[in-house]
Amino acid sequence: MPDIVISEFMDQEAVDRTAVDYDVYYDPELVEKEAELKRLLSDARALVVRNRTQVDADLLDAAPRLCVVGRLGVGLDNIDTAECEKRGITVCPATGANDDSVAEWVITAVMTLLRGAFLSMGEILEGRWPRSRCIGRETAGKILGLIGYGAIARKTAVRAKALGMEVAAYDPFIPADDAAWEQVTRMTGFGELLAVADAVSLHVPLTRDTRHLMDGRAMAQMKKGAVLVNASRGGVVDEEALAKALSSGRLAGAALDVYETEPLTKAAGEIFVGVNNLLLTPHIAGVTVESNIRVSNVTMENVRRVLEASQP
Repeated sequence: MPDIVISEFMDQEAVDRTAVDYDVYYDPELVEKEAELKRLLSDARALVVRNRTQVDADLLDAAPRLCVVGRLGVGLDNIDTAECEKRGITVCPATGANDDSVAEWVITAVMTLLRGAFLSMGEILEGRWPRSRCIGRETAGKILGLIGYGAIARKTAVRAKALGMEVAAYDPFIPADDAAWEQVTRMTGFGELLAVADAVSLHVPLTRDTRHLMDGRAMAQMKKGAVLVNASRGGVVDEEALAKALSSGRLAGAALDVYETEPLTKAAGEIFVGVNNLLLTPHIAGVTVESNIRVSNVTMENVRRVLEASQP
């Protein structure tokens, strides 16, 4: 039986290097095979996942020798960290390894939505010529509002400022005297930021307090014609309220990389049918060729470190 089980996709070279020293079982589709996953974990000491494998008490019961869970990314929504701690299992996110990729995705989405013209391909192919409707806005001079001001938000701010944007951020957990505020305008209220931003980007974890943080009431506080971007966690945005805000013209556009239901099913996606000013990507903001290599390397280094430290 394998020492290390990897249930979702990662860089093959990182797998091969690890397999020199450890018995590794790698199947990027293993997340879809619950019974086989549990069987393979019966003697495994390490499990490596992305965001789809649900590392809960039920799965952990099948892994009595497990001592580390490596997360190919940073979000821990799919991992019961309290249960892992209770069982003495170390959880290792790949902190910082995909920050650049997410920041670039956010900036790309903001620029695309503000300009607007890139959403017109269907009309053009039908023989229409929507030039007047496609007159969009420049990025320079606009205000980017960041909800949450951690590492990814800060990298996003650097890129936004390079494009000539002003950046405002709201994060009640960062002290007012923190040096991070030197490069952006610190907003003291959530609604205060929503009222001034031309584009709002979310950078918060999914918690009881942040679920539906962006609901209909919050969207009503945004500038008319503003755009909303979410590459943080599904559930932070009330998707029904978003569809209404876009359809009514309250918001000029939105981009989502994460959803309340993942993978997004046809039924869950019905709410967005007919909403044209919307960009949807499949939870891929933090995954590029380059970041996949970085995340994979960091994760396997983390796993190795824990395994070596736990040797009898």
